[in-house]
Amino acid sequence: MSGYYLLLNGEYAYNKSYSVGYDYGSIKRLDRYPMGALSTLYICFALKKHDTDFVKAYFDSLKWYREIYMISAEGARNHGLLNVPTDEFFETKHYLPQNLDEQRKIADFIIALERRIDAQQSLVDNLKKYKRGAIKYLLSKLSSETNNCTLRKISSFATCVVGATPDTNKAEYWNNGTIPWLSSGEVNKKRIYFTDKKITSLGYKKTSTKMLPIKTVVIALAGQGKTRGTVAITENEVCTNQSVAGIITDGTVDSKYLFYYLETQYENLRILSSGDGTRGGLNLHLINEYLVPVPCLKLQKSIASLGTFLDCYINSNNNLLSQLHRLKSALLQQLFI
Repeated sequence: MSGYYLLLNGEYAYNKSYSVGYDYGSIKRLDRYPMGALSTLYICFALKKHDTDFVKAYFDSLKWYREIYMISAEGARNHGLLNVPTDEFFETKHYLPQNLDEQRKIADFIIALERRIDAQQSLVDNLKKYKRGAIKYLLSKLSSETNNCTLRKISSFATCVVGATPDTNKAEYWNNGTIPWLSSGEVNKKRIYFTDKKITSLGYKKTSTKMLPIKTVVIALAGQGKTRGTVAITENEVCTNQSVAGIITDGTVDSKYLFYYLETQYENLRILSSGDGTRGGLNLHLINEYLVPVPCLKLQKSIASLGTFLDCYINSNNNLLSQLHRLKSALLQQLFI
């Protein structure tokens, strides 16, 4: 343990590394464990007075940044570590109410809000698990009851196409564009209403990208991290780049049903793309040959309706979760000077 700090439960540590949303690092209290070891790059401290829950909320508010801004400088190696001298850190001034009852009331309110956020997050997570389980269960019943469905290759009921990227060096292909253009990273949105980029009519004509109709199932052929194999469905007409394939059904298979089925096949699609799921990418041949259990159209639409209902319920609860996070952020900024 030599060369490390020993932090006890309830004590604080300042991480001088900056990251997205934490321009001047972060100060956190050790809550989860009785004790823990920290590198000497951290600045550690315990409180002499004040309500510890109140002080925790204060450091979550980032109001203390203005003091750190006055004393910090980026390290010489430019590796994301701020140069904050320890003695100057402890000389920073912070404006806090001296009345402990007031501190306690503020802390209790923030704690209650955090518990509400945790409960909402748990609800959203459980709803997502329930949706996956419900859809997989229904599909497994279809697979076991062969009289109700047949296994069909995607190529037997759909046309699969890939897009292209207009020359990024030609401004006339991009500037003031009005045609939605989808990249593989955006497939994570699951339902594609809008795209981050748009191309011009000239850019569309000069490339081999294809306009996909509404309710086209799209799948990321390649991408960083876990993007490859991700499935979405379009809610507007879009065209795509070469890393996204569009699956346009002929009407014998409901596009929403296909979306929900392929959504359950994410891991299989990733493994299929390269053998070990870590390299390479999907291609049109693999997608065309992929087998899908296809029941009668009425049953397809029933499964799709269930998925849509659960998605709407999940989205409404996710929106509430976002509102609670925004409420907490706003309160933290207004409760402290």
